Amino acid sequence: MGPPGSGKGTRARIIGKMFDVPVITAGDMLRDAVSKGTELGLVIKRYMNLGELVPDDIVIATVEERLSMPDVEKGFVLDGFPRNINQAIALDRTLKRLDAKVDYVVTVAARPETIAARVSFRRICSKCGAVYHLKDIVPKVEGICDECGGTLIQREDDKEEIIRRRFEVYEMQTFPIIERYSTVGNLREISGELEIEEIPSVLEKLLSPRD
Repeated sequence: MGPPGSGKGTRARIIGKMFDVPVITAGDMLRDAVSKGTELGLVIKRYMNLGELVPDDIVIATVEERLSMPDVEKGFVLDGFPRNINQAIALDRTLKRLDAKVDYVVTVAARPETIAARVSFRRICSKCGAVYHLKDIVPKVEGICDECGGTLIQREDDKEEIIRRRFEVYEMQTFPIIERYSTVGNLREISGELEIEEIPSVLEKLLSPRD
């Protein structure tokens, strides 16, 4: 969990590799629906372009469908979900049905100026959705995805005015979840200011069992 542009996606992917489990990114699944131009995708696009959160029922249904797939049986990482109390309650219900539980909630803390700088450098593959950063994760060929050869673009919801609105929405709706998970002792915090090569070792220490 963390504000938009804080680096939570990078940390989620590292955790996924550490434990060899899939990373389930709610935002990517929603953007995939937008890219396909479905009726639902058009609805989602309107919310994203305004910097507003997509309605809970759409997000919850999307995540629940993904969690029904067999590759999550030994564990998974959720990136960008839950984002409010309603989603957290829905997640509890889903996990109970799967006989699973939340082991850790990792929050990413970053300064607003760090987020603004990071987002301005972020580029997304228009075909496969791979994420690049023009400073930290540079493509081999400028403007071209290493994975599929697609064109790298800046997302509409990565532009400064949209990011500012998303940050406000995050603070208003997501902060209560942090308080919720802190009361049960599975909350961990990692800095969003770290260099990318520092992150794996910090996460290993952070996610080691505590006495």
